[in-house]
Amino acid sequence: MGLPSGEAKRAVVETMFDRIAPTYDRTNRIISLGLDRRWRRRAVAALHAAPGARVLDVGCGTGDFCRELARHGIDGVGVDRAAGMLAAARVDSPLVRADAEHLPFPDASFDGVVTGFTLRNVVDLDAMLRDCARLLVPGGRFVALETAVPERLAWRVGNAVWFRGAVPVLGRLLAGDADAYRYLPRSTAYLPPTAVLTGRLAAAGLADVRHDTMTGGSVQLLVGTRP
Repeated sequence: MGLPSGEAKRAVVETMFDRIAPTYDRTNRIISLGLDRRWRRRAVAALHAAPGARVLDVGCGTGDFCRELARHGIDGVGVDRAAGMLAAARVDSPLVRADAEHLPFPDASFDGVVTGFTLRNVVDLDAMLRDCARLLVPGGRFVALETAVPERLAWRVGNAVWFRGAVPVLGRLLAGDADAYRYLPRSTAYLPPTAVLTGRLAAAGLADVRHDTMTGGSVQLLVGTRP
C-alpha cells in the first residue's frame, strides 16, 4: 500500500497524531531508546539562542522541544495542526493550532525556529521552509531534526529491523495502534536525498546550510541561517 499524498496525506497525518497523542510521550521514549532527549538537546544548542530569545517550535506535538527550550531560559511558542497533540501537551509555553505551511505570525518575529520530525509529515515541504525562513530575524537559525536512512550497511540493517519490525509491535502494545507506528518509519520515504534537501533549505532563503547525522546516521540535523 502506497503512502498518501496531497490533502489525503494531510488528513491521514492529522487524524493519526490526534489518535496517538495520549500515549505519544511514553511510546516515543521507548522506541527512541531514550535518545530523543539527546537529539533535542543538540538541536537546541544548534540554534545558538541566548536566554530570553523567542523560538518557534513547528510541529510541537506534546511540547518536548518547548520544555527543552524553557530549560535554557528560551521563550518557546509551539504550533501544531493536531488538536489532540496540543491537548496532551503539558507546557507553560503558548500553543497555537495552525498548519506548518501557513504559520500565523508576522515576518521576522522569532529569533529561531526549531522542528522535530515534521518535515516528512507536511504536504508542501517548500512552503513550510519558506514560511519558517520568513519568520526569522536576520541571523536567526532554523534547525530541524529528522529521521534518516544510515549509509553503513550494519546500521542500515539494524535501523530497518528496529523501526520497521519492532516499532509497529511496540506501537500496538503501548499505544494500541500498530498502523500509526507502521506509517511513521515508512514516512521517511517522503524525504528527498540529503543534497536535494539542503538545496531546498537554501532555495527557501536560508544561508550557511549544514547537515549532520546522529545515532549511526538514523537521525539527521539540518541547520540554516536567515541572512
